[in-house]
Amino acid sequence: MMVVAKTPAVTPVTPYFWEEACKHLVKKDRVMKRLIPQFGNACLETRGDAFVTLARSIVGQQISVKAAQTVWDRFAQLPKPKRMTPGNVLKLKVDDMRAAGLSARKVEYLVDLALHFDNGALHVKSWDAMSDDEIVAELVAIRGIGRWTAEMFLIFHLMRPNVLPLDDVGLISGISHNYFSGDVVSRSDAREVAAAWAPYCTVATWYIWRSLDPVPVEY
Repeated sequence: MMVVAKTPAVTPVTPYFWEEACKHLVKKDRVMKRLIPQFGNACLETRGDAFVTLARSIVGQQISVKAAQTVWDRFAQLPKPKRMTPGNVLKLKVDDMRAAGLSARKVEYLVDLALHFDNGALHVKSWDAMSDDEIVAELVAIRGIGRWTAEMFLIFHLMRPNVLPLDDVGLISGISHNYFSGDVVSRSDAREVAAAWAPYCTVATWYIWRSLDPVPVEY
């Protein structure tokens, strides 16, 4: 599960399908019927742009949320003017990026990400018309982005309604806790539970995360 600090200056966007999804899940699933009312009007929100969202996911890999925020804050000060765009990142010196706290590998990943955006390798304007799997395939071609990161992007940036991130530890743990009394859960078990969630697996996943941590997961 990835938690990224809020960006107060940007007005959050919420999914159009949330209310309909909640009605569906309450009707179809006993756990959702119990969980959803606990969190009032809270729902999934997105604030960032595509490049920044993915860059932050790379910066935050394998380090704590607090450490990721510190490194990001330093890194975000580097571009001149202070705008985190692919073109501006490509102008940065490697030594300056390393001095901000980025490992050599993360510098390579961020440069590769910027190149993919800058040279048009990503079909950003076509994403709305592309399937989830097509977008995942495009994103995992970028160094440092695996399926889990791509699925988090589908959920938190594109707000796709039916994403089931089976590689997410929080989701598996939450299914274990809420449906299996803490017993070990396989991917097959998780898929079986999620069959009742479709076509709103994203929404159910969000509530499962909330059941483990009442603080909303945000990008």
